[in-house]
Amino acid sequence: MSKKSRSKLWFLVHSWLALPIWFFVLIVCVTGTLAVVSQEIVWLANPQMRASQPTDDAPLLSYDQIVAAIKKAEPNTLVEAISRPDESHFALDVDVSYPDGRSVKVYVNPYSGVIQGAAPPFNFQAFTRALHGWWLVPFTNGYSWGWYLVSFLSLPLLASLVTGLVVYKRFWKGFFRPTLRIRHGARIFWGDFHRLSGIWSIWFIAVISITSTWFLIQAFMFDNQVSISTAPVALVVPRESVPVSTDGSPAPMISLEAAIAQAKERIPGLEDSFVSLPANAYSYLTVGGRSWYPLMFQTAEINPYTGDIAATRLLSDRSGLELVTESMRPLHTGDFGGLWIKLIWFFFGLILSMMVLSGLLIWTKRTALATANALKRKDKRPRTAAVDRRETTEVSQ
Repeated sequence: MSKKSRSKLWFLVHSWLALPIWFFVLIVCVTGTLAVVSQEIVWLANPQMRASQPTDDAPLLSYDQIVAAIKKAEPNTLVEAISRPDESHFALDVDVSYPDGRSVKVYVNPYSGVIQGAAPPFNFQAFTRALHGWWLVPFTNGYSWGWYLVSFLSLPLLASLVTGLVVYKRFWKGFFRPTLRIRHGARIFWGDFHRLSGIWSIWFIAVISITSTWFLIQAFMFDNQVSISTAPVALVVPRESVPVSTDGSPAPMISLEAAIAQAKERIPGLEDSFVSLPANAYSYLTVGGRSWYPLMFQTAEINPYTGDIAATRLLSDRSGLELVTESMRPLHTGDFGGLWIKLIWFFFGLILSMMVLSGLLIWTKRTALATANALKRKDKRPRTAAVDRRETTEVSQ
């Protein structure tokens, strides 16, 4: 075999070895697309998650009314936290614990306060996110190798974006004169589709690949005990500051609505998305939510007995690096602006998945054809001068 033939053979082996990598990329893209709307899919399948309104004019209950309704239905229940999903058609997520030691999340109707059911510990939403994020590999000591494997794919994805823009000269013309030929065969169609979808998904591919690269860096930093956080140490209420009732137990805490009012006064524009109740007599009450910057939560730690704000975690408290890194996850998942943002992320996730699939089809067909041609050339017997002389002698005889 000549040196040129050996080079072609090694190139074909290299091409076939790349097939599992890009097939894995395709699976990650598809599962990520499903993960974006996995909460909505569970909502469709599980009526307990729906915020059914008893009457057309029924108002939303306050946090205090929700706690009172839960206590009335189940007096021994301890309410630990209440979260309002971004979409109003979802029931409240309430973390509760029972005297027997069970801690579960229940769905509570925001209009009536009725407990509609308990959330399963592992549902379709958790499954798709775990499959997409770390390939269901368990976390035993730090980040799992599945997390590293998935996030590492951001590098070839980012490289493909850059090389694609370099190879496709004057790509911006595709915005003004899009070409998708559907009557010239599958090869032409998938080629046009691959280029066209890549052009219109430039911003999305950049967002996904850059945020995924940060997830890879984040795992390395965590496993090597490197932190960039400027968050203060969690505070506790001093023992001598805890008021005591006549029977020696801690005094009742302030209402949740009063605590929320204090938080909103300190943080203008705050949307109270969640409330975490004190875990014990020395814990603070936490109120948090988004404000003008939807990619990040702001919180206030409030004394549950006096209503005084002990600490806040505002946008201005973050460093510039934290503002960027803490924005990565919502940018990656599209979970920061309600259903319409999720639908946009879902649509471009489908486009990205189809773009990877079309590239796989084009590349696989081209590699298979080149392999078949190489095998045909290998089967052919090389002609030499001796063979030519023997064939000539046989013909003359």
